[in-house]
Amino acid sequence: MNIVAYYVLVPHGYRKLQNSSAERSMDMHSFTREVLPYIGLVSFVYLLVKSQGIVVNKLVNVMGISLDYDLARYIFLIEGSKVSMFQAFTNPALTYVSSFIYIFGFSFLLTFTFIFFLMTNQLKTLKEYTVALSFIYMVAFPFYIFTPVEVTGHTLPGVMPLLYNLSPLITNGMRAVDPFFDNCFPSLHAALSILAMLFIIFRTDLRGLKILAVFITLAIQFTIFYLGIHWITDFIAGIILALLSYYLATKYYSLVINKFYQVAESSDEF
Repeated sequence: MNIVAYYVLVPHGYRKLQNSSAERSMDMHSFTREVLPYIGLVSFVYLLVKSQGIVVNKLVNVMGISLDYDLARYIFLIEGSKVSMFQAFTNPALTYVSSFIYIFGFSFLLTFTFIFFLMTNQLKTLKEYTVALSFIYMVAFPFYIFTPVEVTGHTLPGVMPLLYNLSPLITNGMRAVDPFFDNCFPSLHAALSILAMLFIIFRTDLRGLKILAVFITLAIQFTIFYLGIHWITDFIAGIILALLSYYLATKYYSLVINKFYQVAESSDEF
């Protein structure tokens, strides 16, 4: 999907111009120094979040604390069963399409945004994007550990866990990254997809890419409710987190990095 999208959505002249610029400015040394640390950062934070099952078990066994707050019940008291309207009409074809968008469309949007900025040599924007991604993961991590909220399909009357009922393969795959199906608040699917969309809309000039990003992002928001996964509260929190991370990464990234290099240069001189 990434390869097809790159050659379909990025015009040949645009690729040629950007790639020639990249060849002049990017070599292995600069890639290792400029890009690799950010890939390592977001990879580390991602793996940290996905290791939460181990963290939770350690907390329960070592510290003897209980994390069974049944927070989904309190969210239900706040927003009611509004999410159930997304399953007023269910259809096998719609369920398969929604599952594809939720799993592959979401991953594609995040990775292609990264690949696009890398391949077009927009390194500053690429760094801002990876920092924003890492910020979202780090903010969500303590919520997933200490305030688990179970998916709507397992707690809300009238809502079925369509994604988890689709196939044992999907269920086992989802359980590998969310062992207890309680990583709801905030919604990472909402936060990360909206973040990628913001970067594509405001930091690119390709109309086709912008249209695709908006379409996929809106489709993802539908799937998180239709498939019986997220609450509206999770969605709102995801939007706020996406806006905050985009603002901080684009406004303060350069200031922080410049300050870091000034301190490093001062240390070298000393």
